[in-house]
Amino acid sequence: MLKLHLGCGQRQLKGFVHVDINDFDHIDHRHDIKTLPMFEDDSVDEIYSSHSLEYFDREEVKEVLKEWRRVLKQGGILRLAVPDFEALAKVYEQKKDLNLLVGPLYGRWPLKDGHVLYHKTTYDFKSLKNVLEEAGFSNMKRWDWREVFVGDNEGYDDYSQAYIPHMDKDNGQLTSLNIEGQK
Repeated sequence: MLKLHLGCGQRQLKGFVHVDINDFDHIDHRHDIKTLPMFEDDSVDEIYSSHSLEYFDREEVKEVLKEWRRVLKQGGILRLAVPDFEALAKVYEQKKDLNLLVGPLYGRWPLKDGHVLYHKTTYDFKSLKNVLEEAGFSNMKRWDWREVFVGDNEGYDDYSQAYIPHMDKDNGQLTSLNIEGQK
């Protein structure tokens, strides 16, 4: 099975091919994730991308998802995590502290080459489901990190597990929208 971890940054998932614009030891392909010329059509079983889709604006994301769908096999899974606007709005209503939301909403990712990337959009379930449907994906549903990161990747931690308060996975508010779809 060919599984891609797109926009992985410093995080490494066992059993995945890692693609990122930054340069880390575990990166298999140092490349922007908006195009995947190193992979053939219908060659990938699964794509995982955590908190990278929001770096593309609402127009760019159409072409990005079209490209990711191109490399997926029929029936292949696209598993995404993005900041969850609905959950973040609930946090704001409860805490009235904008500082808790600036990172998830606006994001700032400095690259090793000196460039800086910022979030360009945000999603709730309905809006991301619509974008995925427009790109040709189906069977959208939420996924739970507790069920996905098992076996070789038990204990894996990334922004799909973003909670406020930070790391309070038992009592905090999950602020990551974790959604998957199928080609």
